[in-house]
Amino acid sequence: MPRHLLLGLLFVLAASTAVIAADRPNVILFIADDVSWNDYGCYGNTAARTPNIDRLAQHGLRFDEAYLTASSCSPSRSSIITGRYPHNNGKAAELHLAIDGNLPWFPTLLREAGYYTAIVGKHHMKSAPGGSHSQDKPFDLVDAGNVPGNSGGHGKWVETVKQRPKDKPFFFWFAAYDAHRDWDGDKDWNADKYGPKHRPEDVIVPPFLADEAGTRDDLASYYNEVTRFDYYIGEVVQALKDDKQLDNTLIFVLADNGRPFPRAKTRLHDSGMQTALVAHWPAGIAKVGIATKSLVSAIDLAPTILDVAGVQPAKTMQGVSFKPILGDASAQVRRYAFSEHNWHDYEAHGRSVRTDGFLYIRNNRPYQAWQGPADSVRSISHQQLLALRDSNKLSVAQADVFLAPRPAEELYQYRKDPNQLNNLAADPAFAETKSRLSKLLSQWVEETGDSVPKDLSRDSFHRETGNRTAKNEADYRGTTPGEDRGATKINAPGPR
Repeated sequence: MPRHLLLGLLFVLAASTAVIAADRPNVILFIADDVSWNDYGCYGNTAARTPNIDRLAQHGLRFDEAYLTASSCSPSRSSIITGRYPHNNGKAAELHLAIDGNLPWFPTLLREAGYYTAIVGKHHMKSAPGGSHSQDKPFDLVDAGNVPGNSGGHGKWVETVKQRPKDKPFFFWFAAYDAHRDWDGDKDWNADKYGPKHRPEDVIVPPFLADEAGTRDDLASYYNEVTRFDYYIGEVVQALKDDKQLDNTLIFVLADNGRPFPRAKTRLHDSGMQTALVAHWPAGIAKVGIATKSLVSAIDLAPTILDVAGVQPAKTMQGVSFKPILGDASAQVRRYAFSEHNWHDYEAHGRSVRTDGFLYIRNNRPYQAWQGPADSVRSISHQQLLALRDSNKLSVAQADVFLAPRPAEELYQYRKDPNQLNNLAADPAFAETKSRLSKLLSQWVEETGDSVPKDLSRDSFHRETGNRTAKNEADYRGTTPGEDRGATKINAPGPR
């Protein structure tokens, strides 16, 4: 072919590729750290200030039945990025451990398809060495996102939007450290940006916490970090508007797990496992300002994002795209949502399934309390519950924090019992439902290669003080769930 014709052909191909790239939607995933679903204004919290997230919900779609696969930081994030259940990710089923190196991450697929990808803020994910995907490069940019006066991970979000390559669609994983203990939002507070700090007298105290001054102060500091997270989302939205990219950008707002307070983070109950999920995409959401009751799981985010980007999901992904829900809020993409409670500072092994308004929980370590992670145990909120316990003044909801042994099975109508305080597992009227959900959970365990190893990881912190008790990982790490069954090689999703 003559040189001038070849150059002309290459020019046409390059130009057409640029047009296709420009037409593909951008995607931003905003992930809060340790924020419960009902601590946003758009989900009914009248005390925590989240005007920017509320505005996205008002002009987007709010998911009222979105659930995580783990209420634990790195296992939850690892599950989102691979589209797999925690026990199918290998060691990453437990806090701080690596994803099996043979598993692809969805940002890698986006990057290979021409997207510019960045993770700014908290990362907390890693790939184990030696696998076929261990050397993948999921992100063009990796940045902790901290700047002087702001250690919340969002100090460079706007900069990332503005300085991105303009000839590519983009995917940004914007992950705040808000609202993880210990609170640094109070120290870095900027009233000109965030407004006044939340007042302890205004916070909403859940029934399983002590309604006392120390707990209210604790919740107020937590609310401050929720508001700081919200502020920087607003700054990114404005930057997208200025660049005329907002209409073609799919935004998701969610969290990795529940608030870091007793009976929330690490729990299989809604206070730990349900997540706020707000979607905003003017060019792609059919009807805005409404809520959908359609059930979705965190493992569905990866195939959904790939779907809207026109990229085939990896065969390893167990989730299902919920793109149909963006077009029709009444669409159904799954019937069941499964979740796990594995080691997070303390020995634990619990599994749950949600469907048709029921939550069924199976506890394989019922002799242990589910008091929450060590940072929560060290909090004033936990210590005030201990004082009530020692003076025999705990309510039924508060006593559940210390309950041991726990029921081996729990069953709740979570829509009618949002705090899950009325266990129906022993109620004859619900015997058929319990049996059906128990069989369903067993089917999921079998098909996905889950297991309960005898040598599960053990406690590494004291259960009442939160002080470290193990010096080295070898002192407490054991076999992770699914490891003995080769679950990393199993791609079956189980019932959906």
